[in-house]
Amino acid sequence: MGKEIVQQQFSHDDFILFRERLINQLKSLKHIIQQPNFGDEPLRLGAELELYLLNKHSKPLCCNEQVLTALNNPLFQYEINQYNIELNLPAVAMQGQPFQQLEASMLAQLSQLTKVNTELGIEQVAIGILPTLTSADLTQQNMTDQFRYKLLSKKLSSSRGQPFHIEIHGQEDIELDLTDVTAEGANTSFQVHMMVPPGEFEPVYNAALFSQPLVTAIAANSPFFLGKKAWAETRIALLKQTLDCRLPAAVQHKLPARVNLACGWLKQDAWQLYAEAVSLYPVLVPSLSEEVSTGLPHLAELNLHMGTVWSWNRPVYCRQGNGHIRIEFRALPAGPSCVDMIANAAFAIGLAYGLRHSMAEITAIMPFDFADYNFYRAAQSGLDAEVMWPDLAQYKMVAQPLSTMIKQYLPIAKQGLLELKITATEADYYLGIIEKRLSQRVTGAVWQLNTAQHFEQNKHMSRPDSCQKMLQRYMQFSQANLPVSEWERLW
Repeated sequence: MGKEIVQQQFSHDDFILFRERLINQLKSLKHIIQQPNFGDEPLRLGAELELYLLNKHSKPLCCNEQVLTALNNPLFQYEINQYNIELNLPAVAMQGQPFQQLEASMLAQLSQLTKVNTELGIEQVAIGILPTLTSADLTQQNMTDQFRYKLLSKKLSSSRGQPFHIEIHGQEDIELDLTDVTAEGANTSFQVHMMVPPGEFEPVYNAALFSQPLVTAIAANSPFFLGKKAWAETRIALLKQTLDCRLPAAVQHKLPARVNLACGWLKQDAWQLYAEAVSLYPVLVPSLSEEVSTGLPHLAELNLHMGTVWSWNRPVYCRQGNGHIRIEFRALPAGPSCVDMIANAAFAIGLAYGLRHSMAEITAIMPFDFADYNFYRAAQSGLDAEVMWPDLAQYKMVAQPLSTMIKQYLPIAKQGLLELKITATEADYYLGIIEKRLSQRVTGAVWQLNTAQHFEQNKHMSRPDSCQKMLQRYMQFSQANLPVSEWERLW
């Protein structure tokens, strides 16, 4: 939904024509993927970081237009709510030291943002869900004044025909109804784009699905929502429910939500994912584009439709050069620090590539339902989760502590990075951050919960005050770019 949309009304004919274009572009994509040189491009790595904008009291501040105007930097863009912005990092070559390059680029851009925000009396933070967020912040009046966001909210709401029901059972239960999708902006993420070598999309994609619970647990950084302790990575539940426009009958008939891990293991190339999206999800925004006759086709309608299906690992088609389809890792939260986010990306990519040769065996004995179950248990309980894991030697599924699996799979992640021609020094550095986090059992979520609890219990602060005090300390350590395992602990 990054496309600017100006058309305010759509006719029945618009929907019919858009649907026809989807089908034709789906057929074109199948042909494009089968070309011998498709995807034959130097591998690159890119990322997007979503941020909160805050006032001096660490509360959301609706000011993204003011900030973006002052920045005058095309790498920073609007997000759905006025208290969010997005940083789009330029892609870097995959081999060598791509993660250090991404980290340096992120720090440089955030330094510029900090300078501008300081002059404006504004602060920013990278965190999965802002702990000081209140229900008053989740209103349509706080939505960014861009028509595409208002249109998306309207279409999702009208498709559902009733309020979006949020029900999250965590340490403390959360239940509320929302009339629009502004809570989508409560979830801020670090979205990593990974190009895949030609012919390897299917095993790498399946490996990303399989290893997602490991990454989700060690990267967890969203334990609070509306002042309540929810899941270790509450974003996973919240985003699914915030954008769930299915009617009860559709849920009953097992139609998948528009936010999901996947519909199952990938059985062929990336074309299957596009075919599923066209087959399963009704068109929300039938905005038609001008046809382009030179080079590979834009597939504009197909890409727009994919932008309204928020799978946690999403295919992204690119027409440049020989063309490619890359994987967008969408489940990583923003924060705690830049170095932590880059380490999370290195772990996710290393696992996805390092496990690719094992996926035929794994998917043969592991129904996809187990992968889905593991993902949500990791989001709910973090490092304390227990997952159902394949024992390839005994050909059976076994209940395992998730933290044990993370430790066991770190060497596989390193091997994957090395096979991508990333230097051993680079792999060891960033995976070492993951390993230290694991050995100390301190994720961003653990740090947030325990620090807020310290202020609440030992300093007798209210929950809102303890969250505010915790967030201020969080921002200090985050801006110093310290790994969360090195942050001062008060517990």
